[in-house]
Amino acid sequence: MILAHKIALDPTEDQAVYFARACGTARFSWNWALAEWQRQYKEGGKPSEASLRKQLNALKREEFPWMLEVTKAAPQQAIKNLGRAFSNFFKDLKKPKKQRRFGYPQFKKKGEHDSFRAENGPETFAFDGKRIKLPVVGWVKMREALRFSGKILSATVSRVADRWFVSVTVEVAHQVPVRENQAAVGGVDLGIKALATMSDGSTVEGPKALRSNLKKLKRLSRSLSRKVKGSANRGKAKAKLARLHARISNIRKDGLHKLTTELVNKFSVIGIEDLNVKGMMGNRKLARAIADMSFYEFKRQLTYKADMAGTRIVVTDRWYPSSKTCSDCGHVVPTLPLSVRDWVCPACGSVHDRDRNAAINLKNIAASSAVTACGAGSADGGLAPAVKLSAMKQELSHV
Repeated sequence: MILAHKIALDPTEDQAVYFARACGTARFSWNWALAEWQRQYKEGGKPSEASLRKQLNALKREEFPWMLEVTKAAPQQAIKNLGRAFSNFFKDLKKPKKQRRFGYPQFKKKGEHDSFRAENGPETFAFDGKRIKLPVVGWVKMREALRFSGKILSATVSRVADRWFVSVTVEVAHQVPVRENQAAVGGVDLGIKALATMSDGSTVEGPKALRSNLKKLKRLSRSLSRKVKGSANRGKAKAKLARLHARISNIRKDGLHKLTTELVNKFSVIGIEDLNVKGMMGNRKLARAIADMSFYEFKRQLTYKADMAGTRIVVTDRWYPSSKTCSDCGHVVPTLPLSVRDWVCPACGSVHDRDRNAAINLKNIAASSAVTACGAGSADGGLAPAVKLSAMKQELSHV
């Protein structure tokens, strides 16, 4: 299993300058390779990342001698990343338009997603407690020690606001644990009022990081817009705004990490809904609140943590009426506006909270799926892969 540990760095001033130069070299290599790719394609050629890397190596000593001042992995890995971006783009073209995730690679701008990557090759990494040895720059202080032990594959240095981080990927030996209570099944309904409502009635309020910092965010944004471009004060205002954006992101991720960790430790099978987040964001009255909850990040974290903890995730089709279906008798009401939080089933008279009712329905689907797949994963401790249920059929797929 390959895991990544992102650690905050505490570089010296000279080391921070080197990181910035290496990021600039990686960004230049990406933009150069993208422009060259487009030029060769228009002329009828068939460019590839391997040929572009050879081309850059042949001319950089004469045309771009400043590239030699940073690790050679920075420009090379940038072009490899471009090749992977094109590969993902072309693969996505074969899918229906609504299922596409990757767009055509774009040119990068200075100060946006600055990073450079180094592979664990001839220029190896070394760790000594809270220090990491990187190519060229040498030993750099880290805020914490590497928590994983195994084969070091690569390290990516990136900048978020005015802080530097290193993300270390490690190949570790991992054995999926056998759950003590295989019958622990739960359903989770995501929402805006409460981030998550569980089938057992418990709720988790979302941190709502954007909402609580929106006033300050608007004030700093106005302050930045008033500064003269290129001035020192504009740089200071830009740094303040970037730090606030980073803080909002960290608060949101912290809440999601705590919730997803609790869920995979509590349940052996979890039922969730395949939400159409892009369609939900089309509602201008709810778009900001939906984005503040970060439903996609919740599913991403829950998925990889479930694989590590031996938990199965059952994803119900997005068209399944989980809120409108009575969890007692199965009756489906024709309409249920968002403003209605509690409703009475006209068939059996049961009173339902719409969020908890949806969570119970997701739990019931997960439980029935667990019974169906009980013998499918006997080779790995009785665990089957994540299951995606559609309204017409059931098919196995890795979430």
